[in-house]
Amino acid sequence: MPNFELKLPQMGESVAEATLTTWLKEVGDTVELDEAIFEIATDKVDSEVPSEVEGKLVEKRFDVDDVIKVGEVVAVIEVDGAFEQSEGQVEIAPVVVEKNIETPVAQIEKELSIAKETVATPIYDLSNSERFYSPLVKNIAKQEGISITELDAIQGTGKEGRVTKNDILAFIDNRSSGKIKFVEEIQVKPDMPREEKTAVIKPVAEVLKSKKVESVSGDERIPLTRMGKLIAHHMVESISNSAHVQSFVEVDVTNVVNWRNKTKRSFEEREGEKLTFTPIFMEAVAVALKKYPMVNISLDGDTVIKKRNINIGMAAALPDGNLIVPVIKNADRLNLVGMAKTVNDLANRARNNQLKPDDIKDGTYTVTNVGTFGSIFGTPIINQPQVGILALGAIRKMPSVIETPEGDFIGVRSKMFLSHSYDHRVVNGALGGMFVKAVADYLEAWDVNREI
Repeated sequence: MPNFELKLPQMGESVAEATLTTWLKEVGDTVELDEAIFEIATDKVDSEVPSEVEGKLVEKRFDVDDVIKVGEVVAVIEVDGAFEQSEGQVEIAPVVVEKNIETPVAQIEKELSIAKETVATPIYDLSNSERFYSPLVKNIAKQEGISITELDAIQGTGKEGRVTKNDILAFIDNRSSGKIKFVEEIQVKPDMPREEKTAVIKPVAEVLKSKKVESVSGDERIPLTRMGKLIAHHMVESISNSAHVQSFVEVDVTNVVNWRNKTKRSFEEREGEKLTFTPIFMEAVAVALKKYPMVNISLDGDTVIKKRNINIGMAAALPDGNLIVPVIKNADRLNLVGMAKTVNDLANRARNNQLKPDDIKDGTYTVTNVGTFGSIFGTPIINQPQVGILALGAIRKMPSVIETPEGDFIGVRSKMFLSHSYDHRVVNGALGGMFVKAVADYLEAWDVNREI
């Protein structure tokens, strides 16, 4: 019977590898079309990988916790009936060796050249290393000329301290910018000849690192989850890369509050969806991004990429305390009904761990609602590679001065703070301030008689 090779599918432009977390089928089990075979985890989302054929699982190429590159064969399925795999056998052509007679002088020069290259090139033999390195990490180390000593010194954020792609790329960035320097730790013995002294290159941070934090009796040591480690690394990387600056605006949202209170019951009866404040805020952000498109950008080295689509990420808290950012695609093209349905769908699937990789990719700007937990305002960290993020503070009833043609008086108004964090490398204070002011103006001018 023919066999089908189930490969790790592409899960987004920036995803090159994944960790196998669970096998859902065992060798010998019957497999149905589109039935999940195994689960994988990336730095963005966890997902199930379904079978593309019907048959029987006959081979598993990887174990749990193995790192798999996109396109690698993970499982082999025996298919009933005729079936043609898209890739045929590869024929290996015989190697023809041509003899080349060289003069003794030319041969000597060639051997000298090879010897110099051998001395100058690091040897990437990890057989003696106690750490596990994925093929992707090994290839990056080889291409960037990272020695085994340097590689062993990298603090891994993966499972059991493994070095991930992000870890080694961050190490390369820090080394090229001079943030990581190396010193020689000389291992010597008394009366040892100078030529026998051994120099071991170690990072300065490792030689001079502070004392390990120890717990006392009664303290509980709780290891970070895999997602927690990824979030921590992503946040530190964002602070390191972007020049964060904030602008704050207080907004009178009394009209929005009154309109929603008047409309939410009829909206739920008609659409079967709850009308929260979130879709209203998302609509305001989409309008502001369309007005100021240079906030809807990303920075690639010295090049600004102006995004064609307005895809707004909305930070959602998970039951385990972690955070995920599903994306509202083409938010500027949705009316308020469509926005409410999209927001509710993404929020519900985020809480139930049912998001797909496509649901969290391609975001161009992010909104986080810190007011959900009672915070008045916050200073959120930019979600790379974006250049801005907006925090929505809690809505509170406040005494406020109300200006009228007859004079000023004190009244009770519903108010909130908008906190805009942006990358000062490409977004200056004027643009950052005008953008958040545009969001505020849209909300304050809300039509209390708006039909939906």
